[in-house]
Amino acid sequence: MTTNPPRAGRREWTALTVLMLPLLLVSMDVSVLYFAIPSISADLEPSGTQQLWIFDIYGFVLAGLLMTMGSLGDRIGRRRLLLIGAAAFGAASLAAAYAHSAETLIAARAVLGIGGATLMPSTMALIRTMFSDPSQRAKAVGLWSGVMTAGIALGSVMSGVLVEYFWWGSVFLVNLPAMALLLVLGPVLLPESRHPRAGRFDLLSVPLSMAAVLPVIYGLKEIPTEGWHVEYVMSVTVGLLFAALFVHRQRTAASPLISPELFRARGFTPAVVLNLVSAFGMMGSSYYTTQYLQSVLDKSALEAALWALLPSVPIGLAAPLAMRLVQRGVERAHVVAGGFVVAAAGYGLLALCGTDSLWLLLGACAVMASGIVAVMSQLADLALGSAPVEKAGAASSLMETGTEFGGALSLAVLGSVGTAVYHREMPAAAPDAARETLGGALAVARDLSGSAGEALATAAREAFTDGMRGAAVAGAVLLLVAAVPAARALRGIRVRTEAETENAGRADSLDPSGVRG
Repeated sequence: MTTNPPRAGRREWTALTVLMLPLLLVSMDVSVLYFAIPSISADLEPSGTQQLWIFDIYGFVLAGLLMTMGSLGDRIGRRRLLLIGAAAFGAASLAAAYAHSAETLIAARAVLGIGGATLMPSTMALIRTMFSDPSQRAKAVGLWSGVMTAGIALGSVMSGVLVEYFWWGSVFLVNLPAMALLLVLGPVLLPESRHPRAGRFDLLSVPLSMAAVLPVIYGLKEIPTEGWHVEYVMSVTVGLLFAALFVHRQRTAASPLISPELFRARGFTPAVVLNLVSAFGMMGSSYYTTQYLQSVLDKSALEAALWALLPSVPIGLAAPLAMRLVQRGVERAHVVAGGFVVAAAGYGLLALCGTDSLWLLLGACAVMASGIVAVMSQLADLALGSAPVEKAGAASSLMETGTEFGGALSLAVLGSVGTAVYHREMPAAAPDAARETLGGALAVARDLSGSAGEALATAAREAFTDGMRGAAVAGAVLLLVAAVPAARALRGIRVRTEAETENAGRADSLDPSGVRG
């Protein structure tokens, strides 16, 4: 006899609201330095290398530690890890706000990355714990996806407003009230949950996971701007070799960081892979649209960020709409495949943009991101529902790590496509700096007098727009292709009830080989 899972009440929904605060701030920290960096440069006078590390260290540490922290939360308790991470995030925010040197700011940003790596998988794992009812969990995951997307968009705008009226350290101080509220309300509202039989923590897997993730993401981040140089290709190759060693370790260790049992659930592996593809689609467009708004349409940084907020309105409706369709009987495979098709249509609109297409660009971003958010919310719900509750932290960390990989891969592939088109379209007689990037071309054009400078700037803007269109076509093709395996791989998959998941876990424990008849 099957029993209906308990439904969440006011306490759980209030706790979800509290969980959304750190999630919003962690996602905002990805983009919060966009407008603050000129003030930081004037105050702390970092070198070029230090300025890059101020930007990148947060994302690198975050990506490298996600799997470690997800597994650690399963062992010591997700609420405990969340509160430890909140305290670290708050302390690091305070240190960053009052940093008196570039080295101090880099160190503070690294600790922020550690805190972020504890917060992101812990919030998703706690959603899995608090919402046993599939329909309520789908709604909660939809909210989680919407807040994550909104945070990245809001980070740059908030930094622009704060720097306009305060000093650059204020972009970090805004984290403190939310983290303080979480530390006060978290122990009261959030349940503690952990794997009751997790085994010993596999320390060797920690450096292996970081050695697998960090070189790949570093190489993929550098390729779009620096080109396919040997050192970046080698970085990716070394990371992939360590990834193979990491997978071998997980298959042979007594208490692996990421249990292979997660991949036995029918829906989990497709969810992880397709989530990586959806992150590829999301990040690929932002690489071009931010430059287009500022350098092609000649908007100020703050103006560009404010215009970029407009697509957020329809994006916020995408996840709830996808959830409603699934609840009304539309198969999840069709919703996910349809989301990929919608996102591909957004890329198609982007491919129609000229050098003066503000509203078409914003419409393309809205359509593309709405499709991607609908896909990501469904895949996150499927992955969480397919994973045993005791492994929710590891499951959510894999999804987040896939998102980081997908974003980095997108920048490398679509960035390279656009760069190749830009190089081809730029006049052969243009200076080398102008042929490298749009920013370099505009800088050269400003130094030239009269019509020569205007002609170079116009040619560079047209070449960049041609590159954006080429990358958009490539993105549209990829997402259309992804819709086909999504429709096939997810067909007939439904999220198991708690009772079914528990019975499956017992079967796995009784069958050491993991092979079912």
